[in-house]
Amino acid sequence: MEPVGEWPALTAAPVRLAIAPARPTVATPADPGHDLDADTVRRVWAAVEASTSAATKAAYRSDWARFSAWREAGGHVVLPASPMLFAAYLMEAAAERKTDGRPAFGAASLTRWSSSINQVHTAAGYPAPGRSEVVRRALSGVRRTRKTPPKRRSPLLLADVRRLLIAMGPSMTVWPAGMAAHRDAALLLMGFAGAHRRSELVGLRLSDVTVHPADGLHVRVRSSKTDQEGQGVVRALPYGRDPLTCPPCALVRWRRLLLAYVEDDGGRPAALKHLHSRGSSTKHVCRDDDATATATVSKIGAVDAGGQDPAGDDGGGGERWLFPTVHKMGRPGKVMTGDAVAVMIQRRAAAAGFTAAQVDLLGGHSLRSGFVTEAFRAGADAHSIMRQTGHRDPKMLEVYAREFTPLVGNAVLKLDL
Repeated sequence: MEPVGEWPALTAAPVRLAIAPARPTVATPADPGHDLDADTVRRVWAAVEASTSAATKAAYRSDWARFSAWREAGGHVVLPASPMLFAAYLMEAAAERKTDGRPAFGAASLTRWSSSINQVHTAAGYPAPGRSEVVRRALSGVRRTRKTPPKRRSPLLLADVRRLLIAMGPSMTVWPAGMAAHRDAALLLMGFAGAHRRSELVGLRLSDVTVHPADGLHVRVRSSKTDQEGQGVVRALPYGRDPLTCPPCALVRWRRLLLAYVEDDGGRPAALKHLHSRGSSTKHVCRDDDATATATVSKIGAVDAGGQDPAGDDGGGGERWLFPTVHKMGRPGKVMTGDAVAVMIQRRAAAAGFTAAQVDLLGGHSLRSGFVTEAFRAGADAHSIMRQTGHRDPKMLEVYAREFTPLVGNAVLKLDL
């Protein structure tokens, strides 16, 4: 990760801050650390930079750039910011309106800005202005006066996922649509049964998923939103009774097709041959002889002499992405993005006959929320749900319960209405 700005006024040695996009006007902190040599300072900041994900740092940079421009336009010192001036900045943004009269920035955006500016200040050795009482109360006032409920993505329940899969059925044996259809079927079922976040799904490599003889799929999630240090976790996705909604079957079908394309430069002819000989989707394939075999590195992403993957993916040491993009001509490419997952779900839902209003409420989180909702309706308790979702606090599950399963465990059902 590349540092973005030097702060020569902060120390005698060059100190770098990954979230600062420019050289702001700064005041000298009380402890400049003159006794540290340049190499030591550089190592410390390298570790600090590695502690935050790339997406978070990008948000910090954007938020800090906006705040810096506002402060410098007023001729103020950018760093440190006084709590009152920072509160004034947030309230000015809160007062901005779109052409239709709605707020230009939501309370969640203002809260994130506060967190970003806090990070810059604490990293530079200054008190965080967003933690002051005046800023906290100002943000609380914005939330109280607006009282707008958050827009939550609708859950995709098992019946919904089945509906999407049935609609995809005719394209499963057609080239090149069959390539994307098999990928999407595996992604939908694994995302639902594994309660995966979309970032977890697109981060999977082929070697991260194995078919266990007794359990079904073992999915190794290398890192996640709540596991930034990459300790990893294994989630089990059981065998299904119905071949259509069996996660191991969907994975095996997609893996066979993907490997047919990439192995030994088989390409389109090999994948096309596999599509035509794949057999009926009404039969299980998860117990076949090759289903539990672990794909070798040489099969799932060999790199050429120049270090590039034949299908356009560097593969991270020879490991191919499980869910790559699929070109309109059927060629697998680079890894999907989280946004691409959301677009795919909406596209498949529209093709399955969902209304435009229903499609608009779907997104990448719909699979995860669908698992929680379906599990609550099936009588699962919070602890068992958290084992699959990885939630650390059952309070978050209460949000799903209130929003999507309001009658589960509700005393109103005991009334003789």
